[in-house]
Amino acid sequence: MARIIGFIGLGNMGGPMAANLVGAGYRVQGFDLTAASCDAASAAGVSIVGSPVEAVDGADTVITMLPAGAQVIQVWNEIVGIIPPGTLLIDSSTVDVESANKTHALAQARGCPSVDAPVSGGTGGAKAGTLTFMAGGSAEAFSRAEPILRRMGKAVFHCGDAGAGQAAKICNNMILGISMIAVCEAFALGEKLGLTHQALFDVASVSSGQCWSLTSYCPVPGPVPTSPANNDYRPGFAAGLMLKDLRLAQAAATAAGAATPLGAEAARLYARHEALGRGGEDFSGIIRMLRNAPEGEAAR
Repeated sequence: MARIIGFIGLGNMGGPMAANLVGAGYRVQGFDLTAASCDAASAAGVSIVGSPVEAVDGADTVITMLPAGAQVIQVWNEIVGIIPPGTLLIDSSTVDVESANKTHALAQARGCPSVDAPVSGGTGGAKAGTLTFMAGGSAEAFSRAEPILRRMGKAVFHCGDAGAGQAAKICNNMILGISMIAVCEAFALGEKLGLTHQALFDVASVSSGQCWSLTSYCPVPGPVPTSPANNDYRPGFAAGLMLKDLRLAQAAATAAGAATPLGAEAARLYARHEALGRGGEDFSGIIRMLRNAPEGEAAR
């Protein structure tokens, strides 16, 4: 069992993840730039320190959970020169595959095993310890990381070599973004045709339209009481983060020469949704924009 874990990035996802590690018996040294995040993590038993360098002092495992690839690379550049060879490095941020590969290269140059392990499950999953981890890295690195990841999640998958975890995450979230738009469009259409939300849910949830966006995260109030639709679309998983992931998927598709027309359209719609000032709402809240689409848009 890891003795000390350095945890850098204690926001809406990282804070609860670090708290679950404390609950599992690890000593966690945490750092974040935001005072409120540090206060919340401290209340959960995380030892707050003043810098990433202090967070990794004495740690045999380091976890980063940051907003973007550039920040992950910056932090790893800062810490790899001071951690001992053999220290396990885990990045659970959602970043582009190229950035993930750069972090692996930094770790390898220092003689440290590394894993890119982005997550699915949102803030609810982070708090409940029910996240899904998609991991990329060597078999040796994954074998060391897996027991730690299982303290924060219910499902942990080794998807392949370096960068494979990020590849799996952006593909998964492209499916999620597309399917949520489809479910939202169906409910918006059902409303205009006189269907109640419950009637459409009852039929589609046991028919060929069944999907996670419908049965676990229904975008209208009522049928799934735990969905953000019942809480005025408070996230959850913010629409701005969905847009970030869809853009990562589009960048990867361009680099790989893959055709993803529905992914591109989903990114366009979420960009419009964010431009309306709704990027901080849950991503299922895009139904409100789709309800109000101009007639020409609906017929296009």
